[in-house]
Amino acid sequence: MKHSDSPSTTDVTPAPGSPAATPIPAMPPSAPRRPHTWQRPTGDADDDYAWMRDLDDPEFLAYLHAENDYSDAFFATHGEPIEELFGEIKSRVQETDMSTPVRNGDWWYVASTAEGMSYPTHHRGPTLDTADAHLLMDENAEADGHEYFDLGAFDASHDHTHFAWSADTTGDEHYTLRIRRFDADGSFVDLDDRIDDVANAGTAWSADGDWLFYVRSDEQERPFQVWRHRVGEADATDDVLIYQETDERFFVEIGETRSDEWIVIHAGSKTSAEAHLVPSAQPLIAPTCVLPRRDGIEYQIDHWGDRFVMVSNDDAVDFRVMAASVDDDWTDSTSWSELVAHQAGRRILGVEAFESHLVIYEWANAQPRLRLLFRDGDTSSTAGERIIDLGGEPHDVGPSANPEWTTTTLRFVTQSLTTPATLYDEDVYSGERTLLRRIPTPNVDLDRYVSSRMWATSADGTSVPIDVVRHVDTPIDGTAAACLYGYGSYEASMPPWFSVARLSLLDRGMIWALAHPRGGGELGRNWYLDGKLEHKQHTFDDMLASAQHLIDTGVCAPDRLAIRGGSAGGLLVGACMTQRPDLFASVVAEVPFVDIVNTMSDPTLPLTVTEWEEWGDPRTEPFASAMLAYSPYDNTVPAEYPALFATAGLNDPRVSVHEPAKWVARLRSVATGDAPILLRTEMGAGHGGPTGRYEAWRDEARTLAFLLATTTASNDTSAD
Repeated sequence: MKHSDSPSTTDVTPAPGSPAATPIPAMPPSAPRRPHTWQRPTGDADDDYAWMRDLDDPEFLAYLHAENDYSDAFFATHGEPIEELFGEIKSRVQETDMSTPVRNGDWWYVASTAEGMSYPTHHRGPTLDTADAHLLMDENAEADGHEYFDLGAFDASHDHTHFAWSADTTGDEHYTLRIRRFDADGSFVDLDDRIDDVANAGTAWSADGDWLFYVRSDEQERPFQVWRHRVGEADATDDVLIYQETDERFFVEIGETRSDEWIVIHAGSKTSAEAHLVPSAQPLIAPTCVLPRRDGIEYQIDHWGDRFVMVSNDDAVDFRVMAASVDDDWTDSTSWSELVAHQAGRRILGVEAFESHLVIYEWANAQPRLRLLFRDGDTSSTAGERIIDLGGEPHDVGPSANPEWTTTTLRFVTQSLTTPATLYDEDVYSGERTLLRRIPTPNVDLDRYVSSRMWATSADGTSVPIDVVRHVDTPIDGTAAACLYGYGSYEASMPPWFSVARLSLLDRGMIWALAHPRGGGELGRNWYLDGKLEHKQHTFDDMLASAQHLIDTGVCAPDRLAIRGGSAGGLLVGACMTQRPDLFASVVAEVPFVDIVNTMSDPTLPLTVTEWEEWGDPRTEPFASAMLAYSPYDNTVPAEYPALFATAGLNDPRVSVHEPAKWVARLRSVATGDAPILLRTEMGAGHGGPTGRYEAWRDEARTLAFLLATTTASNDTSAD
């Protein structure tokens, strides 16, 4: 399930506190109870809030509105700090700005933002200096009249005369696909072609631009079909289904190789994969399977001129790179030979092919990095491979926009807890690096912040990395407040990222920390395997150990620690909160996946079947007992809980709104303390929350105000 807490320019971190000190401005809503009993392998379970699964129940919608009114009343008492925080976030962003132009074919492409406008605009021009000459897309115009707007596909045909673009205006992740034609004078028109209910799982163009490939989802919101559409035909009923995935565990996506020669259909579950290829110049032929799927074997395919390259875990737990000649029978596994050997602990995540070299994206020692690999016999390079050196500070790094197949320059972006996203061009042969741009941060002295890495010891003795950032004047003497952030699922590695919003917390003396618990992928595939299925408790143990380490080492005061996570990270903080409610002053759980046993027991719900390989199927043992042991909803029992701010999206197709809603209802019914318990539902959005940047900043300011109010050492909320 997609995590809403992806690195962005608006993140969080709290400050000082005691939850009981924050006054509750009104009586909280009382959710109706309707007796219901679940039959489980572990025994019957009573659930008075099971009725909330019916999202069309008028009483449920009334309850959500009542919760919103209650949270609005709470935040109204913190209106001044919210406005102050919003102003600080806004002041650190260069609102009118333009990206670095990117060369693609005969055009230079650029995106820009304007003060007062919520969304970017996209332009192109024939030269670097005229990259903003022709308007391609004004997202503000397309978003006008919609509470929510997300641009999905925005892909040019090979001759750059047409663009496939899609948009979601409700947050339910059902996109409408359109085709925009551009004339020589820069004018454009959207063709009559309109395809509704398209998945945001990629598009692909045929070489001649006559055909467009796209993906549809099934009733469980699983992308499962690839369709071919003839450009210029308004009626999509004549579109041709070219691939359908019948295994409910597998998601389908589509894309093109950088060489423009192949269309790639990728079908993947949590543990297996299969790829099919269609020549871009022959779009009407049936897809060809590269290698048939095998349980436990994953692979990805790219095209490298005279050969294909494959990243695979076949006989390589942390993956290796294989190659096969285009002229050989690449559908035969014996045609593939090793190009980059497996190395334990070095997790190869992907490879990007260019005419003269490969860029390998990998994690090693809980740190992402890029490695360059050159062709055999390439005399332009003095070495067969090299790693792009970015120093020792914990950081993020990844390829940026590199659409050109023939190039000797790699564009990449890097950032850290103390350095904004920074864009470089590097000559792949000489290593000469050119700084193109650092995201502007007006009114910020970056030298006032420092970061470091710590290691906590988990319950079973495992060392867990934690990245920490603070203001240089904040002492490490056990008096500061801190916010610990975590995710720890789906092998999603969480590199440290820069956030202008976080600075407001650091400036107020709060310390922010990023835990890397098992279940993520920071230390290799085994780090992930040791935090999933029946080993999931390790994820929570690691987070709890990280929290305790911050206290024991004097990073924060024992009564001033908050935790935050979203989606599967919401499950993480929910489990930690129910297992150790005494350890935290407050919790932020964004679109939290907290009713895991009930959700994973119902295969008719969206995405349930595809998730069994991550969590297990609680309809049978051993997963019934294992999942029940940590399920936040099932383990919400009478206790003095920390302050909680939970969020939800009415149209969320990934974590249904009923999960945080029923959890909050149960918490209120059993909590023995008086700490605030809040639920705020976006009634016009989905899993990712608000989409406009100003609305997102205000949303973040609200969350920061909650954290500051509930971790204030003085117990005086007026100090906010």
